[in-house]
Amino acid sequence: MNNLDLTIILCISVLAAFLLAQRRAKLWHTSSTTNIHSLPSYYGYLTAIWTLMPALTIFIIWSIFELNAISGIIVSKIQELQILDKESLELTLNKIYNIANSDFYNLNDSSSINNQAANLFIEYKNNSLILKCISVISIAILSFLVVYFFITPNTKARNKVEKLITYLLLSCALIAILTTIGIIVSVLFESLEFFSQISIFEFLFSTNWSPQIAIREGQTGNSGAFGAVPLFWGTVFISFIAMLVAAPLGLISAIYLAKYATPKFRSIAKPLLEILAGIPTVVYGFFAALTIGPAIRDFCVFLKELGISLDIEIIANITISTESALAVGLVMGTMIVPFILSISDDVISTVPNSIVDGSIAMGATKSETVWRVIIPAALPGIVGGFLLAISRAIGETMIVLMAAGVAANLTANPLDTVTTITTQIVVLLTGDQEFDNVKTLAAFALGLSLFVTTLIINVIALYIVRKYREQYE
Repeated sequence: MNNLDLTIILCISVLAAFLLAQRRAKLWHTSSTTNIHSLPSYYGYLTAIWTLMPALTIFIIWSIFELNAISGIIVSKIQELQILDKESLELTLNKIYNIANSDFYNLNDSSSINNQAANLFIEYKNNSLILKCISVISIAILSFLVVYFFITPNTKARNKVEKLITYLLLSCALIAILTTIGIIVSVLFESLEFFSQISIFEFLFSTNWSPQIAIREGQTGNSGAFGAVPLFWGTVFISFIAMLVAAPLGLISAIYLAKYATPKFRSIAKPLLEILAGIPTVVYGFFAALTIGPAIRDFCVFLKELGISLDIEIIANITISTESALAVGLVMGTMIVPFILSISDDVISTVPNSIVDGSIAMGATKSETVWRVIIPAALPGIVGGFLLAISRAIGETMIVLMAAGVAANLTANPLDTVTTITTQIVVLLTGDQEFDNVKTLAAFALGLSLFVTTLIINVIALYIVRKYREQYE
């Protein structure tokens, strides 16, 4: 028996508890001498919930601490045979895990200490699984019996079930809030550790980004530079280009589909446009790197040759690069068009007909009604769509990594290579990294700056939404 089998048994037990309790409540309900407080199904729900909760709690806690407990026992056994330092001990444990989980090792060969420990690990794991199954099933049966015989026709099952569901919803909300707080605290803690080694002023205002730190003294690059201005600029620059593409295309497409297109054309065009949102970003990255980037380069070569032949110095001095901010911005703008289109279309479609009819009754044309009445009334939702698109552009990684490179470059030329905050976070955390050097900690500082930037954008957008909502409600 494994964890999946135990989960299936637990689900079957909960279903059986529900059916038995419901059947019992139906017998009470059909009896002429008994009045029950709630519908029979609520008695089934109450019994099923209390059958599941204690057993599920034991199952989750046991599963979380099972591996740590077994590893602790294995470590104590290893330390009895040979004294190892921390790094050697971790390496030995990894070897033991690989041996225990591999079919290519002969566990019957006891000549190696690692093989002996792997055999012991498998034995303890099997014993733990047996004890877990016995404990979970026993707790489920015991809980069912207690609740089944405790419930009476006068039990307020509906009230109790609704209260338990309320607590469940509250727990989900608290988990989301605590997860957010945990992320913020962890990023903030690591960022403070980074700023204790690197000045915050250098990070925010310096223009030199070269986070390479030498492993050995005297090695090349033993003093990194952590000026993040090129990263901030690259993120803003690429997002700006993407919004120049996505904002007009998305908004105008939404206006056309909502107010001008025929129902048949709308039913075909809107799903086709929204398919763009489901394409993986790595596909967009390939498209930008293999199609758009080379196309822009070839076009620049043509312009440069034209500028040389016509003796136009500005055109003749155009820099040519396959990786460019323009290629990334164009492809990223195409990717986020569906976000703006879908939200703007829904918001425009929900503008009250009374406002539209009033405008037309005053003699306004359809176009005047759209641009002077419908768009201002739908502006809060449109701003929300733009905000979602900006957040999507700021957080994009794969397209920038594949089509714009990783070189930090402070330039306003869209034909040059640039990089973004998210791309540098990926670069800094790629591979085996220790979270005790300034290079790795820089990723958390970048993450914190990205969080603060997004928060500022949300605050500004919320202010705009509230202002216009009050005006047109």
